[in-house]
Amino acid sequence: MPANSNSQVGNPSRLFAPDALRGLLMALMALDHASLFVAHKHPQGEMWGGAFPAYSDTLAFLTRWVTHLCAPGFFFLMGVGMALLAHSYHQRGWSRWAITRHFLIRGAMLIALKLLVVNRAWELTPGGWGIQLYIGVLFALGACMILGSLLLGTLYPLLGVWLKPTFLLLTLVLMIGTELLVPGPSQWGARLGLLRLLLWVPGGIFGAQGQTVLWSYYPVLPWLKLVTFGMVLGFWLAKNRENALSRAWKLGLAFLAAFVVLRCLNGFGNIRPRMGSTWIDFLNVVKYPPSIVFTLMTMGINLLLLALLGRARERAQKWLRPLLVFGQTPLFFYVLHLFLYAALGKLLTPRGTSIPAMYPYWLLGLAVLYPLCLWYGQFKARQPSGSIWRLF
Repeated sequence: MPANSNSQVGNPSRLFAPDALRGLLMALMALDHASLFVAHKHPQGEMWGGAFPAYSDTLAFLTRWVTHLCAPGFFFLMGVGMALLAHSYHQRGWSRWAITRHFLIRGAMLIALKLLVVNRAWELTPGGWGIQLYIGVLFALGACMILGSLLLGTLYPLLGVWLKPTFLLLTLVLMIGTELLVPGPSQWGARLGLLRLLLWVPGGIFGAQGQTVLWSYYPVLPWLKLVTFGMVLGFWLAKNRENALSRAWKLGLAFLAAFVVLRCLNGFGNIRPRMGSTWIDFLNVVKYPPSIVFTLMTMGINLLLLALLGRARERAQKWLRPLLVFGQTPLFFYVLHLFLYAALGKLLTPRGTSIPAMYPYWLLGLAVLYPLCLWYGQFKARQPSGSIWRLF
């Protein structure tokens, strides 16, 4: 999952807010996957074309909607972590190539882990899987880390004070440009080449017998904008924590205001128009690829949460320690939680369950994961700096 600064759980040198926000998003992600593996109620769709999910049940919608914060938050926080780590390593005398190589290796490991291990977990999906090669979030995170490392390695030593404005401009270009490249909903079902599926349009490649040869939910470029934006905030945090959190608060409010305006206009930025006139229809936006309104809505909330967590007092931080533990062991949590909830579903709810009845299983999974993540964070902290375990 998002880049981790290779520090031990509870290390006072780490910033509390990004780790705590990451931990909260990990817990919400587990809710989404408990809905899939335990309740068998995970919605399909939210794509640029094809059938779009409709909800008649408020709890079912909110259970899905709150988890929309996760994917953009992970890419954003990965960018934050990359910038903080690059700044730290640069201050310690690391060469430009050494910093780039660190991220290149980690990005490649994320992709390999996705293809070799994580896809085995998705094959346990209730009702069968049937996808031969799945391009999911971990693949896109790894690819974005590789591209982000090349951007950092190229631009960080050269631009100086122009670095952050350049990355903000790149974020804007990616946000608008990738949306312009998305086909219209009427083109759903048209053949898409492999390069388009990997880079900017979600969809699939199908065999002669109708089997799904490849399915891509997370093409790289639409999600890269969140990494470049995260890098900007990371450099702000490295320079002045209080100013950065103040900017996060203001940007969060501005993003949510822009979301409301674009959603009301119901045109560019939505990818496809609202399906109706209810409040659920207003919030039910295109995620694949992340439409501009999806990005503004989710990142507006994530930025406000980051600012709030950044101002949490020491007593509140103690109560939020489980989030810190999850947030500092994100990759371990991610791989483990998929197999855990798949096992809970197979053993305890083989026929599925209602959404309300799924929630205790979600909390049970978090209770099992907490001591395991706590142990792993302490184990990783004891490893030498060059150990491969430090990359996870």
